[in-house]
Amino acid sequence: MEFKTQHQADWEKISREVAAKIKHPLLLLKGNLGAGKTTFTQNLLKALGSTDEVTSSTYSIVNEYETPQGKVFHFDLYRLKNAAEVFDIGIEEYLESGALCIIEWPEVFEGELENYPRHEMTIDNDGSLRKITFK
Repeated sequence: MEFKTQHQADWEKISREVAAKIKHPLLLLKGNLGAGKTTFTQNLLKALGSTDEVTSSTYSIVNEYETPQGKVFHFDLYRLKNAAEVFDIGIEEYLESGALCIIEWPEVFEGELENYPRHEMTIDNDGSLRKITFK
């Protein structure tokens, strides 16, 4: 699926469409700083029925949210330097829990995720224009 947007309000619609397509418990979010990864996650959790306040997980590395379908874990691996640091946070327990795990900046750990069924979303931004690819 591909989307293009220039407006903040479009994230809600995009998130609802993506929420309906999620079949795997792992979603990797890729994009540069300011691309909209956290904004998408906020809207996705809303589309999944969460009433929790969704914040950036940059400083806490992982945040946990409740939805009617169960827990969702939101990771931000931006500050982690290698796979060993990711293992140190106990990511395997989260991944094996069956809960939806949304991982921003997954590149440092992507090789270790090869055997996990997953979705990937890439957000390319050029000023206010965003091109979003979900697979």
